[in-house]
Amino acid sequence: MTLARGERSALCDLFDRLGPDAPTLCAGWTTYDLAAHLVLRERRPDAMGGIAIGALAGYTASVQNGLKARHPYPELVGVVRRPGGVYGLLPFLDEAVNTLEFFVHHEDVRRAQPGWEPRELPAELDRLIWKRVATGARLMLRRSPVRLVLRRTGGGVALGGAKDGAKVQVSGPASELLLFCFGRQAHARVELTGDDAAVSQAAGARLGF
Repeated sequence: MTLARGERSALCDLFDRLGPDAPTLCAGWTTYDLAAHLVLRERRPDAMGGIAIGALAGYTASVQNGLKARHPYPELVGVVRRPGGVYGLLPFLDEAVNTLEFFVHHEDVRRAQPGWEPRELPAELDRLIWKRVATGARLMLRRSPVRLVLRRTGGGVALGGAKDGAKVQVSGPASELLLFCFGRQAHARVELTGDDAAVSQAAGARLGF
């Protein structure tokens, strides 16, 4: 099983266990909403624009709500289990694009539940996550008002954020640094070191793609 399929399967198993009304870290979304989002992302390219473009968000939301109206929750989760669109036809693209997508959303569900703890990840997944963090840090951190130095436990440094001014070091495992970069700062097990005001700015910045 590929890394992407492993995260996809684990997330869907968690969806099944928790049911449609469990909270997630995606603001205002339940597990039902997140499942609908994942189906939309893969199978409704006409509605994907609103994920990133505010002017199109209304149409995207209407399509997502329509998926919930047409599909009972167990059925929708069943659709998520099978890669759709081009990802179903091109497994290498599923691996390249969806590994981090499903990892982050898997954690969005896990970390919204009481008593969660970080997972011990396969070495291959940890290496892939760090590779993506190291190459994508500048893009993911571009809106940070302070300079961010990502320091991976076990070795590795990546830079992003403002080019001048205060600097904050963010230290932790690759997976936790990824969640920080994806805007889940409050739920990432990382250590922030720097001036108090700069640390506060880094913790509250709007990060991610």
